[in-house]
Amino acid sequence: MKNKLCELLNIKYPVIQGGMVWCSGYKLAHAVTASGGLGVIGAGSMSKEILAEHISKIRSAGTTNFGVNIPLLNKHSSKHINTVIEKKVPIVITSAGNPSLYTQKLKEQGIIVLHVVSNSKFTMKAMHAGVDGIIAEGFEAGGHNGREETTTLCLIPEIKNICTLPIAAAGGIASGASMFATMSLGADGVQIGSRYAVCAESSAHEHFKKIVLEAKEGETLLTLKELAPVRLLKNPFFKEVIQAYEHNFTIEKLRELLNKGRAKKGIFEGDLINGELEIGQVASQLNHSENASEIMSDLMDVFRLTQNEMIQIKL
Repeated sequence: MKNKLCELLNIKYPVIQGGMVWCSGYKLAHAVTASGGLGVIGAGSMSKEILAEHISKIRSAGTTNFGVNIPLLNKHSSKHINTVIEKKVPIVITSAGNPSLYTQKLKEQGIIVLHVVSNSKFTMKAMHAGVDGIIAEGFEAGGHNGREETTTLCLIPEIKNICTLPIAAAGGIASGASMFATMSLGADGVQIGSRYAVCAESSAHEHFKKIVLEAKEGETLLTLKELAPVRLLKNPFFKEVIQAYEHNFTIEKLRELLNKGRAKKGIFEGDLINGELEIGQVASQLNHSENASEIMSDLMDVFRLTQNEMIQIKL
């Protein structure tokens, strides 16, 4: 498949793997790139030294085309920016912050820059900053999310109306059919998180993967909008958050509740009681273990099947 997203990122299929904290190490990024998509190392859970190590390891594995996701609100973001420049990373995806901070600095080094947005306002800011592409992430997505709660199917047409850059749709996408749907609305490809979060090459704990694969419809919820909106799987820690709201906790108290390495506990260490279990609404559609190669094959097979069915309907 060839389109402007594939050409921009030098990939066979228009599929970007989400840079998810505690899931997206070099093994997953290497596997996704090897299957024809863009593998992404998630820097959000890494120190400068760990990020440098993962970049070195993915190159040692033979992968030259990959990305690094850098949440700009992360306390290590400036160090991560310097690391990707020093290591000559080809593609950087920035998120959760102002795209004007580092876009030009990265582009001056020949790095392709994409920015994650949740509304039209931030799309305009990203375009003004000079990014090369947009990842439009809807309310369905796991992890940190937009406050507006705009769904992916509403967000893509809005952004397509104002943006001529390559657009990847994100949030609630885990199948070739949903990929086809978002591309029919104007996206040039997709970013997929949750399905890759629980695949064989993900660095997430097996306990986390298991509970996600067992998740039913309605078992995730967007919360903590006062701090940074995050979609969580319901568990005992989630109940603590709900109780905090019932007791009218201050923002400081809510922050204190979170500042205990909750995401690491839940996703990386497999503590399903005290951990923060970040995953998308689409978790209820995931029910079996698979590897990155199998995911890509299935995505593209179902995409082509759906495309052919739509052609037949038109005829």
